[in-house]
Amino acid sequence: MNTLTETACEVKVRHRWINQNPFRSMFWAVQGMAAELSTGTLLMQEMAKRKISISMLLVGNKSKFTKKATGRIRFTCNQGDAVKKAFEQAVESKEGLAFWLDSKGVDTSGDVVSEFSFCWSIKLKNTS
Repeated sequence: MNTLTETACEVKVRHRWINQNPFRSMFWAVQGMAAELSTGTLLMQEMAKRKISISMLLVGNKSKFTKKATGRIRFTCNQGDAVKKAFEQAVESKEGLAFWLDSKGVDTSGDVVSEFSFCWSIKLKNTS
């Protein structure tokens, strides 16, 4: 992880031989892991800040690839405010909640190489 604020998380990954596909670009799963980390870290940060016991689970994902991923790719999720709102709703309702977070992969030229959406489910753990 390279940058983490209240509202955004940025993860960078570099294309290398070990993470490339047969077409000499970054393997889709490597991109997915970096993108997932950029969204999940915002959830973990909110959980730690609130000091409450919440389970989180990735329940769905979608992806789109638009350009070969070579060089250094930056995955950014700017939805910290949506995470905060989801946690507030889950705590208030005491019900499970599922919501989508997005992460965009951008190369050093500023071109979007991939876009990921992750559906996260959160639920208060039994505190009785």
